[in-house]
Amino acid sequence: MWLTIRTTLSIIGALLLFFFAIDLMVSSLQELGGGVAETILLATSNPFTGLFIGLLITAMIQSSSTTTSLIVAFVASGSITLESAVPLIMGANIGTTITSTIISLGFINKKKEFKRAVAAGTYHDFFNILTVIILFPLEYYYGFLSSLATSISTLLVNPASGVDLISDHHYGWGFGGVINWLVTIVPSGFALVILAFALLFGSILLFRKLISNLLLVQSPEKLGSFFFGSPLKSFAWGLTSTAAIRSSTITTSLVVPLVAKQVIKLKAAAPYILGANIGTTITAFIAAILYANNSSAVTIAIAHFLFNFIGVIIFLPIPILRKIPLDLASFLGKLTLKYRLVGFVYLLSAFFFIPFSLIYLNKNSIENTTAVYEVVDKNGVPQSNKMVARINSNTRNGQWIEFAGDADSAANTPNKIQNISYRDNVFFVSDQMYMFSKQGFCWDGEDNLGKYKVCVDSILTNYSLTPDLTLPLLYHFKRTYYNDAQEKTSDIFISPDLPIIIKQSNYDSTGLIETKRILTVEKD
Repeated sequence: MWLTIRTTLSIIGALLLFFFAIDLMVSSLQELGGGVAETILLATSNPFTGLFIGLLITAMIQSSSTTTSLIVAFVASGSITLESAVPLIMGANIGTTITSTIISLGFINKKKEFKRAVAAGTYHDFFNILTVIILFPLEYYYGFLSSLATSISTLLVNPASGVDLISDHHYGWGFGGVINWLVTIVPSGFALVILAFALLFGSILLFRKLISNLLLVQSPEKLGSFFFGSPLKSFAWGLTSTAAIRSSTITTSLVVPLVAKQVIKLKAAAPYILGANIGTTITAFIAAILYANNSSAVTIAIAHFLFNFIGVIIFLPIPILRKIPLDLASFLGKLTLKYRLVGFVYLLSAFFFIPFSLIYLNKNSIENTTAVYEVVDKNGVPQSNKMVARINSNTRNGQWIEFAGDADSAANTPNKIQNISYRDNVFFVSDQMYMFSKQGFCWDGEDNLGKYKVCVDSILTNYSLTPDLTLPLLYHFKRTYYNDAQEKTSDIFISPDLPIIIKQSNYDSTGLIETKRILTVEKD
């Protein structure tokens, strides 16, 4: 009884340490300042770069749970956007498979077992790589996963117009006082990030060890006979055991020696690996619990689940598709047995050479525009802010990252992130739409202020924005709200050639409320 109580308390302690580490990570990320936040945002703006970063980090620390927890913390702190986080999640799912592949290469001196070990070790690789091949283009061109996850999360949390940086991260877990104290006494935000990462990684390792001991995973024979009775049972045990351990790295790696020693066949182990792929998503949901009122944190956890779930739906139920990763893994096992060097070439190519090549081929796909704009309130008081707009030249999707306060201050953190995109002469800014059509054309819309009408009031040609920048076209849109006692209206100026609002003036029945206008623009 004492052993049970001690183990239970240890598991609860490891879980609380995990929550504390996530909470500290978000606070420490904000302590790094706007310069670091902007660097992270720009580094992950290329989806191919984000895919490789997620892969490399996970391959290095051999823990997708730690990586996904970090991604949730980054999204919650406003350091990266949801759209940038989805490729990171995809990369983490590939990176976590490197452990089982390395373990399989350890059987190289055992000829009879080596072929089966490589096949078992690379099945998870091929499953995740094939899932990425299917879903990454859909996300890259159409925002498939991020849009679907956002639609689901709006049913659970209140949606926001853009991602606002949250100022208080402590939600009743009792960590606020300790974290605020650490932020006060530790002078470096970078040191806080290292401390938070160490605590996060340590909590996951401790949790794994405790649960692994409970599941008796040190006995491969018992594991084989107990977990792989039928495909459905195998899938269910893969899901539940991985959710308990919070590590697909461990559960999938255990399959390699079982298949190599013919305790089970690869065909019987495949459903277990697929179940583990879904079970590992529990970590992102646990991390998002701290930020249940932050739609982006919840949404990225849902996106992680959707990626793995859709992959299982594609490859598990349909026999002809289920054979594809099995056949690829078996073929590589046979080839590696004949040419031992093939296994190492595959490892280097899949996890390093191909990702680097994709980054190189897409290095110029992101267009960055930095603008300083002035906000003048109804009293005539001006304030200069900074905005970074980045858009993918291939997909025409991107984000605005807005920084409040002094535009030259590196200490500022992003205060708002909004999604932007171009579709057939239509410019989307979060939930708003501007159509580059003929003068007098109107359409209806709705936001948190109510229903409105937007019309193309006029079209200006060869508009000089700055001495060095002339816009061929500048559209003047007028927005008015229906049945509005306050008589709210807005004049909005947008160019089809520049992914920013050039000027916006907001009015109500009392007159001018606020004016925003661009002062300087720099394009990379």
